[in-house]
Amino acid sequence: MKIRFLSISLISFLLISCGGGGGSAQAPDPVATVSLSSNNSEVEIGSPVMLSWSSTNAQTCLASGNWSGTKAVSGSEEIIINQSGMNSFNLTCSGESSSGSASVVVNGVILRIDITNDIFSNRSSDCADYDENYRSSVRDLTRVIDFEGYLDIEASEEYCDIYSDNIPNHDFNDSSANFAHNAIEVERVFRVKRFPEQASQNTEIRRNTWDALMLNGVVVDLKSAGCYSPSSPNANADGNIAAGCGQSAQWNLVPLEYTSMFGVDLHNAHVQGDGTYHYHGNPNAMFDENPSGDGSPFIGFAADGFPIYGSYILDDTTGLYRKVISGYSLKEGSRGTQSNTNPGGAYTGIYEEDWEWTDAGDLDECNGMTYKGQYGYYVTNSYPYIINCFKGTIDSSFSK
Repeated sequence: MKIRFLSISLISFLLISCGGGGGSAQAPDPVATVSLSSNNSEVEIGSPVMLSWSSTNAQTCLASGNWSGTKAVSGSEEIIINQSGMNSFNLTCSGESSSGSASVVVNGVILRIDITNDIFSNRSSDCADYDENYRSSVRDLTRVIDFEGYLDIEASEEYCDIYSDNIPNHDFNDSSANFAHNAIEVERVFRVKRFPEQASQNTEIRRNTWDALMLNGVVVDLKSAGCYSPSSPNANADGNIAAGCGQSAQWNLVPLEYTSMFGVDLHNAHVQGDGTYHYHGNPNAMFDENPSGDGSPFIGFAADGFPIYGSYILDDTTGLYRKVISGYSLKEGSRGTQSNTNPGGAYTGIYEEDWEWTDAGDLDECNGMTYKGQYGYYVTNSYPYIINCFKGTIDSSFSK
């Protein structure tokens, strides 16, 4: 009897310890799961995508990434893609004791109009008429390096914001050039008025301001940093230096009249120390020798918002197309006696001070005129080539 009692007690202990005696294990809590999908993995900027999701064992869902807020435990939502590149959409759904997450990525792309080597045709002065995204594929011919240029114009009620990487829509740095620096992409943002007005007085061109932005994305910087400075250690035999001159310099070099020092390419452009490719005159691009309509097209935005046109107008008197004529003439006589402050000799045109406005052509002292009811600046074959002063107010975005 004693042995039997011990056996029964041991069995009972084992049953209690193992949860026996007819009991059952507690069921685990259900796990929350989430699925999230998009109807497109890549769309143009400004276009919609439809996000759809579902969940199990969830009570709440919270969005993060490129969307936000509390969401239903299942549903769909249209989202506008406003960001280029990757747009990440995350969704976390939670139940009583667990949560699950899912993500989807949509690539936003900018569809651009290819303007490589394009000749423009529009003469509208309203920057809103060019509200598009543009691109170009060009080559640095000497270095044999390919570049991708872009120009994005966004119009509002009063202004246009213009984004560019300063790469032209044409090949550059041909064998005729002698660039002191290599061109690189330099991203900038400019703002121009849609309807600029003339100011009470003209504003002079200064070295601390970009003069214009062309419709291919390249800046214009007409005033060089070179001047007559014979006492400078890097002065050449003529007493001139290519850079380092301030606004107070008395004899300022004109790059297109003193080309041996500035090494421009066939587009009358070269490169500054920061890699900025820029024009000093006729870009030999965007317009050609075969005008139509009222003349050469709109090719750029001056810093004061007024338009820049190519060289041709339709002459109402003759009914023929012709190039506009600068109102500047080369001075007659001599600069005076050569000294440390005066290069001396006859006026040859290599210095800005060799020129004077005589109203000898079509254009005013700023190299502009009103034609067909619209004031604008024009590209000319001679000094000052594009702009020599501003009729309107310069926007601060053109400051260097």
